[in-house]
Amino acid sequence: MAGTTAGTNTDKFTTIQFAGDDFFIATTPSGHSLTVDVKGDRRTAPGPLELFLVGLGSCTAADVIAILHKKREKVSGYRVEIRSERLTEHPRAFRRIELKHIVRGNHISTESVQQAIALSTEKYCGAIATVRATAEVVTTFEIQADH
Repeated sequence: MAGTTAGTNTDKFTTIQFAGDDFFIATTPSGHSLTVDVKGDRRTAPGPLELFLVGLGSCTAADVIAILHKKREKVSGYRVEIRSERLTEHPRAFRRIELKHIVRGNHISTESVQQAIALSTEKYCGAIATVRATAEVVTTFEIQADH
């Protein structure tokens, strides 16, 4: 079939349906729908680039927590905080994305956290791999002990 790429599943795809008044309904290949608001000052639903950052953060978070669990780290809480900078000229692409991994638990190995983040950032996270050529991706982490 012309225009297809080897290894892609053409039966499932994402759809973006215009819903009027600068709203879109996005439906994922797994069938989940969400509203996207492209009228920047209204903020009644996430915008496209907010969702992009959510996807990128979720991608690396899934990798990191899975690796920490495989290393048998006793993680009681985990989150990623994302800050970004965009270019001022259109298409206003991301220039810099900062990912701060915050891991909570007792006796968490610093080395394990560093390795998990490095593996995600350099090998596993497809979203980071997608932006790496155009945006500086900076990762930091903090380990917080349970009290």
